[in-house]
Amino acid sequence: MASGFFAILDDIAALMDDVAVASKVATSKTAGILGDDLAVNAEKATGFLSSRELPVLWSITKGSFLNKIIIVPIALLLNAFFPIAIKFILILGGFYLAFEGVEKIVEYLFHRNHTAPEVISENTEDDREAEKTKVKSAVTTDFILSVEIVIIALGTVLDQSLTIQILTVSVVAILATVGVYGIVALIVRMDDAGYKLIKHSNDKGFLSKVGHLLVKLLPIIIKVLAVVGTIALILVSGGIFSHNIEYLHHIFPNIPSIVKEFTFGFVAGLTIVLLVIGFKKVFSKQTSH
Repeated sequence: MASGFFAILDDIAALMDDVAVASKVATSKTAGILGDDLAVNAEKATGFLSSRELPVLWSITKGSFLNKIIIVPIALLLNAFFPIAIKFILILGGFYLAFEGVEKIVEYLFHRNHTAPEVISENTEDDREAEKTKVKSAVTTDFILSVEIVIIALGTVLDQSLTIQILTVSVVAILATVGVYGIVALIVRMDDAGYKLIKHSNDKGFLSKVGHLLVKLLPIIIKVLAVVGTIALILVSGGIFSHNIEYLHHIFPNIPSIVKEFTFGFVAGLTIVLLVIGFKKVFSKQTSH
């Protein structure tokens, strides 16, 4: 009886070792998309009053966990019974990410407000709606990026047993959510940490200098992340097109892949943006008549 119990423990330990190795490989494969995820979501978690930053980030994090809970079993089922569907889902998601990225560029170039960016305070009903809209946008973008992460992670363990596939993809999904949003939380609270250091040191000495540095760095980091996040959206979408559309994968073999992927993403995003603008104009004319 005891020997049977220890045999089960040995099997569990061996399984955990296999999952740990597979998770390490899968995490390294998804490192690039996790970096993009971080840049995109750090930018989306800003623009709120200090008191609202963590509650908003928590709402996005809960949405991200829910995304993973939906995506992981669906990805496993589709991979087992209808794998071609995964490719089409990724391509549709790529168009959404491309649209988001190019729309930000169009907004900046042609509809930029030269005044200071509005901070959502949630003091009025309009502010609450604006906050909900921003959270919804962040969760939607996270869903597309999460699909990419889960599919890449699953692709690294296709030759393993179903148990290892389930455990590995689940571990990567959890690590992706906790890691990305944990770092985002640290970034958006940099200024608060800086003010506390300044106050604790009575604005004197090394700690005070560190505090002032953190306060000054936050707006710079946010601006950099806004740019990086926009580029990341276009690059991720272009990568999806390049890896899942055979013709695009082999076209222009002498051009660096990063240039091709950005071009594919930008062209796709610009096409969708123009279609949306055209549709809005047609719809507005119809409603005016």
